[in-house]
Amino acid sequence: MAQKLVHDRVLFTTVLLLAGLGLVMVFSASAVMAKGRGFALNPFFVKQCLAAAIGLAAMFAVMHADYRWLRRPAVVYALLLGALVLLVAVLFAPTLNNSRRWFFVGGVSVQPSELGKLALVAFVAYQVERKKDRLSSYGFLIPASFATALMATLVLMGGDLGTAVLLCLPPLVMIVLAGVSWRFLLVGAGMLLPILGVSVLLVPYRLRRWLAFFDPESDPLGSGFQVLQSLIAVGSGGLFGLGPGNSVQKLYFLPSPHADFIFAIIAEELGLLGALGLLALFAVLLWRGVLAGFQAPDDLGRYLAWGFTSLLVVQALLHASVALALVPTTGIPLPFISHGGSSLVTTLVACGVILNVSQHRLTRHPLEASWLTS
Repeated sequence: MAQKLVHDRVLFTTVLLLAGLGLVMVFSASAVMAKGRGFALNPFFVKQCLAAAIGLAAMFAVMHADYRWLRRPAVVYALLLGALVLLVAVLFAPTLNNSRRWFFVGGVSVQPSELGKLALVAFVAYQVERKKDRLSSYGFLIPASFATALMATLVLMGGDLGTAVLLCLPPLVMIVLAGVSWRFLLVGAGMLLPILGVSVLLVPYRLRRWLAFFDPESDPLGSGFQVLQSLIAVGSGGLFGLGPGNSVQKLYFLPSPHADFIFAIIAEELGLLGALGLLALFAVLLWRGVLAGFQAPDDLGRYLAWGFTSLLVVQALLHASVALALVPTTGIPLPFISHGGSSLVTTLVACGVILNVSQHRLTRHPLEASWLTS
């Protein structure tokens, strides 16, 4: 029997710390750009504060709703259909940075793929709960796989390979944790890898990025520029950093210092200790999100918690890996931290769902060590 308790205070505090750090770093990383464009007030910071206010309000609303609404087919299918319709519509939007990712409404940009992340995790969790007894059949995987493939394809058609790949990872984590047969996973990998390869080979700028990943110094002023400048930023920070606001690479050396490469700016200004501290906060988020899933009273709550936790943590690791030149450059934002209203709002909504699940937690899971629940 589920015991109604308050939300996870450790997770709640971690979310607030990450959101607060994000506001500080967006202000720092974008200050030079705002001043250079003649703004008396930093518009990047103002928009991020507005998004944080909206996101926190949405998070509180989701926390105090009942996540079991997502057990209703009308709700979960409406979310999925709405996200798919927006992803089709954005294909007709103007091109920006070689992709069609955003709607622009009254000077505010909206990124439909962020809503797609929420809808897809909810849909896969719904499918896992309904078909948990059919893990060895294709009937279990077809709806979730089709929805994931369709959404990733639409995002890829818009020119966003990084987000298309990211969309596939939380569903993969969820079905693996559900106990699906490995032969299904091998078939899926055998189908996806050639698609990924073709998507890179047929688009010149992506191919240049992949080649630059292996040898950035072969084109230091072209395709290798971002990678090299990011590594310079990370290396310049040393152990303690140059100090908040003292980044050199944000002075028009590193492209998108407030968004795609904000982790590099954190490493430069706050040093290795600051970067590790940020990763430690994501480690706490992972711990409490996994714990919320273990203690959930039903499969829906369990896979919602694990799905949204994996989404945020995997995205953070991919962003940091780009800054450290461990993976090819992609435009994946750092959750809570990177400038971007759509990303921040959906990140906080995802945290609201995890916190909601944590309120319905059962007593300690028999497989958990006592220190895990402290």
